Amino acid sequence: MRKFTTLLAGALVSATALTAAHAEDIVVGVSWSNFQEERWKTDEAAIKSALDAAGAKYISADAQSSSAKQLSDVEALIAQGANALIILAQDAQAIGPAVQAAADEGIPVVGYDRLIEDPRAFYLTFDNVEVGRMQGAAVLAVQPKGNYVMIKGSPTDPNADFLRGGQQEVLQAAIDSGDIKIVGEAYTDGWLPANAQRNMEQILTANDNNVDAVVASNDGTAGGAVAALTAQGMEGTPVSGQDGDHAALNRVARGTQTVSVWKDARDLGKAAGEIAVALANGGEMSSVDGASSWTSPGGTELTAKFLAPMPITKDNLTAVVDAGWISKDDLCQGVENGPAPCN
Repeated sequence: MRKFTTLLAGALVSATALTAAHAEDIVVGVSWSNFQEERWKTDEAAIKSALDAAGAKYISADAQSSSAKQLSDVEALIAQGANALIILAQDAQAIGPAVQAAADEGIPVVGYDRLIEDPRAFYLTFDNVEVGRMQGAAVLAVQPKGNYVMIKGSPTDPNADFLRGGQQEVLQAAIDSGDIKIVGEAYTDGWLPANAQRNMEQILTANDNNVDAVVASNDGTAGGAVAALTAQGMEGTPVSGQDGDHAALNRVARGTQTVSVWKDARDLGKAAGEIAVALANGGEMSSVDGASSWTSPGGTELTAKFLAPMPITKDNLTAVVDAGWISKDDLCQGVENGPAPCN
């Protein structure tokens, strides 16, 4: 039976349009790295909506920040009959055997929002180097001089270095001129806010609180940094983030976070669902709308699609309310005489 299933999966991949699987027969398995983050619930809803529209079925598993569990999760999703996989990799290096397991069964893989350096995985994400540029530019605009702290993402996630590279591009001239000095820099294991807070506390202690700005790489790490700053009476120090988390947008409205680079997860999730169905139906990665050939930092030639991010500051908070991303009440909670629409 296992041999027959493998042969059938291979046949589906190589079949013509006449014999491709019907959408209603398609099962898409999603492997989440750490579903506890607020961000991923929005992505999931968008993926489910796209699959529902195609008549496809959704199944999922949460690796709970464990790269070992993620490998067994993927095996389980395959065993449950997944015809396509969407994988948010916990560890870009450790995920390799999962991609191989899918390839062995003829199952296409979408590397979701985090790089999987394997040409058999379609890479779908936002332009994370540009996100880093936007973070650096927003903080630099309000704090052009002083001591900077760089709170990076997880060391096992290539996005952490993409973001850091973009940040450096924007800050380099001010660093070279001596206007900015980086007095602390740390990766955040698992992107966990508690780890970011601990790193920020240690950097503040090492510098006798002589810190003027923090470039944090996402809203979770920004929240950890803000907590550490607030405990030292330094609330309002410029801090960057990304993802458009509701708590972060509220911090922007309250003036405790400078920017959250908004990556509309609804668009990313919708695209992932549609791509997974197309690939499960035998479509070629190169035929995906908006796809292009992209060479990774490691030199791997991948097929990828990049969506455009948008920085949200106190000057354009109305945009996320108008888009239905967050309600005005949630955005403006605890804000008095703040920026529009909280004034």
